[in-house]
Amino acid sequence: MSFEKFYSEYFPFWGKLNSEDKEYLCQHSSVVQFEKEQSVHNNKECSGLYIVKSGKLRLYMLSEEGKEITLYRLSCGDICMLSASCVLQSISFDVYVDAEMPSECYVINAMAFGKVSERVLEVKNYALEIAVQRFSDVMWVMQQIVFMSMDKRLAIFLLDEITENGTEVVSMTHEQIARHLGTAREVVTRMLKHFVSDGMIEVTRKGVRIIDKKKLRDIVC
Repeated sequence: MSFEKFYSEYFPFWGKLNSEDKEYLCQHSSVVQFEKEQSVHNNKECSGLYIVKSGKLRLYMLSEEGKEITLYRLSCGDICMLSASCVLQSISFDVYVDAEMPSECYVINAMAFGKVSERVLEVKNYALEIAVQRFSDVMWVMQQIVFMSMDKRLAIFLLDEITENGTEVVSMTHEQIARHLGTAREVVTRMLKHFVSDGMIEVTRKGVRIIDKKKLRDIVC
């Protein structure tokens, strides 16, 4: 599929662009592939606007001590605006993006997208709308960190994972879960042991298998 055909189906503002702007964005687009755990964006530059064609990207913040906290993840059809933060001057915090699995993305050069957004109000409004949507995701994470106990946060994470992947097994190590939650591996291991003793989960070599979703939901509620 050509860039123009894809963008015409994907971007709601595409019909508002003139032929020169359409050609300009297509000329400054590329297809990029990433291996599992490969860095997509490390905050050193305004790398571009990423649209996930396949796979999954993980956006996270990194503390001075090296502790990670997942802000949100992007799947097929999602757009990564924070990797083009120079388009939105008000975004000033550091964010990192990795590929959680082998992924392919369409990438629009950040400066090219920024120039068109300055000329066409609908493009700028679209960028702001996406940023606001993702800000809601970030606020949900912050709410969990500030106001929720670790058992509730872990229960939410496990339930979200099996719902998204359509399976009863969360195929992650304790270290990977800890990275998502912004805590230590030992904390996750200790909490999982409590869940095992309460008959909610089973820890296997493949990951964490959910046995009793109702009990997990009771923790959340």
